[in-house]
Order: sequence, then C-alpha cells, then structure tokens
Amino acid sequence: MSTAKAKITDVTPAGAAATQTIEATVTNLKDGVAKATAGFEATQVKMKEGVEKAMKSAEEFVAFSQGNVEAIMKSGQIWATGVQDLSKHIAAAAQASMDESLSVLKALTSVKSLKDAFELQSSFARAALEKTLAESGKVTEASMKLTEQALAPITARVSVAVEKFAKAA
Repeated sequence: MSTAKAKITDVTPAGAAATQTIEATVTNLKDGVAKATAGFEATQVKMKEGVEKAMKSAEEFVAFSQGNVEAIMKSGQIWATGVQDLSKHIAAAAQASMDESLSVLKALTSVKSLKDAFELQSSFARAALEKTLAESGKVTEASMKLTEQALAPITARVSVAVEKFAKAA
C-alpha cells in the first residue's frame, strides 16, 4: 500500500502544473459566475426600479387625465345649465314682448285719432327699444358670466398642468 500511496502523492512537475492550471481555471470560472450573478442582480434591481418608476408615472398620468375629463364634464354641465337658464330668460322676455305688442295692438284698435295712434305707437317703439337694449345687456352679461364659470374648471386644470410640468422641468 505504501507504494500505491507513494505513486499517488508522487507528483511530477508536469502533473503539478496541470493541477494548478485546472485549479486556476476553476477559480476563474467561479469568479466569472460570481461576477455575472452580481451583474444580473444589479441589472434586476435597476430593471425593477425602472418598472416601478414607469408604473408610478403611468398612474400619475391616468390620474391627471381623469382630472382633465372631470373638468371637461363639469364645464359641460355648467355650460348646459347656463344655456338652459339663458334660453328660459330669453323665452320669457320674448313672451313679455309679445304680450306687450298684443296689448298695444288692442289699444290701437280703440284710439280715436291718428295723433293718438302715432303717440301710442311711438311710446311703444321707444319702450320696446329700451327693453330690448336692457335685455341685450343682461343676456350679454349673463353670457360672459356663464363663459367664465364654464371655463373655470378647465382653467384650474391648466394651472395644475403648468405646475406639474414646471416641477418636472
């Protein structure tokens, strides 16, 4: 047995060099695998961070877009309600004007002279013009106010957008 043991432990210089080369190769291979694993882990961490950042950006974009849609819907509701109110006001003014016209027409049928008819017609025309101008002013003012109110939600969203983009820049 001692001779067999001596043969195994008896290493020639070529055998020792081969063993060292194999050990160096194994060590280099282990180092390479360790570096590759570390590289993959670092890449995985960066990838995860990138995906999380993209998801957060997507969520913010969706929330911002939802706010825009809500502002447009609110603006539309304000506009529709305002136009309906304006239409009712205009219809009421037109009805009142029609009633006055009928009243003047009845009065014209009972006048005794051409002078009385002319005075009645002149006063009616003057009053109708004054009421028309007054109503026109009211409708213009109400329209401007309605436009302001309807644009308020959209203007607020534009302000939010400007703030967000200013922070991002």
